[in-house]
Amino acid sequence: MNLKALRNCSYGLYVISSRKGDRFNGQIANTVVQATSDPPTISVILNKENLTHEFVTDSKAFSASILSQDTPLSFIGHFGFHSGRDTDKFKGIEHRPGETGLPIVLDHSLAYLEARVTTQLDVGTHTIFVGELVGAEILEEGEPMTYAYYHQVKRGTTPKTAPSYIEERKEAKSEMDKYECTVCGYLYDPKEGDPDGGIKAGTPFEDLPDDWVCPICGAGKDQFEKA
Repeated sequence: MNLKALRNCSYGLYVISSRKGDRFNGQIANTVVQATSDPPTISVILNKENLTHEFVTDSKAFSASILSQDTPLSFIGHFGFHSGRDTDKFKGIEHRPGETGLPIVLDHSLAYLEARVTTQLDVGTHTIFVGELVGAEILEEGEPMTYAYYHQVKRGTTPKTAPSYIEERKEAKSEMDKYECTVCGYLYDPKEGDPDGGIKAGTPFEDLPDDWVCPICGAGKDQFEKA
């Protein structure tokens, strides 16, 4: 069975936000879909280990900010590869309160959806939350980022807690050595470089500046290993 066939399913990329008391948290998710049109409902699938899952369970509400195609990897990494248990994910992030008091992420967002949970389904490691829309707004025009674009063009990675995570087999051969981030799994390919970080294609890992960091999670060069 080839699980990569699942990658032919279409996905977007979103920041899912919620609250617990006066605390906010958010995470990256790709499993947001419209469930019905009347009443308008959406669903999202969250890993039970994630703090956002705990917040949605407590507040019975969540928001989904639809990310634009030009969202930098560092922003995705901020919400996708760091835990809200260790850091305030909304510090320095432009946001505003929604109808339910949830934080609505405005940075790099084309639109947002806000929902009150009406149903939830336990699916083992994850929970499917279904919610009726209480707020929705277009913030700016642009092209939404698809999960395929994130992987193929941005060369982003997927956390192991994500429902769409598939373990990759490492390539055995390479003209220039590739290096993998031990924190988030980002693969530095010298042939591609790091355009967002000002690193030209063809730059070997050894020639990267000492202060260069992983474009997704911010890990230093010393946290990379040869793939």
